[in-house]
Amino acid sequence: MNDSRLDQMRSRRDFLLALAATAVGASLTRGRSLAAQTPKSAAPPATASGQLPPGVPSAITVYKDPNCGCCTEWVKHLKSAGFSPVSRDTADMATVKASMGVPRSLESCHTARIGSYVIEGHVPADLIVKLLQQKPLALGLAVPGMPVGSPGMEGGTPDRYDVILFEKSGKRRVFASR
Repeated sequence: MNDSRLDQMRSRRDFLLALAATAVGASLTRGRSLAAQTPKSAAPPATASGQLPPGVPSAITVYKDPNCGCCTEWVKHLKSAGFSPVSRDTADMATVKASMGVPRSLESCHTARIGSYVIEGHVPADLIVKLLQQKPLALGLAVPGMPVGSPGMEGGTPDRYDVILFEKSGKRRVFASR
């Protein structure tokens, strides 16, 4: 077997092990229903200088197709807001989404993990900050599809879109509208 094939096998194994570890962590930390939660005060957005509020983690892993331009633009959006994204290019996004529990009806082009949360699609950075500050018991946030005007999809006439908070049980609610 050549070195290139061995490197591919190691990369895939490491990728799958990392996915399994994050999925186990998410299932252990999320348990209560969205309905049982009480709303908390609104989170201040990331500052104009691109710094995150105190206590908000900056590390976020973004799984994306290596040929997707809008995913690359969303990663730039995260960086400008103060996050420290690490991109993991993969052509097998279906496996990533399934392993992280993203419902098919909420799918977009890229999937990210920050702490125990899944971020699916073109979610604005300020709403990720709000999620991390409020800490709702949910699996994550999603912007289904690829709405024009969402971060990474700028240009043209902006679409109105909802950012959906979803949980493992299938329950979901609108977290914000843009």
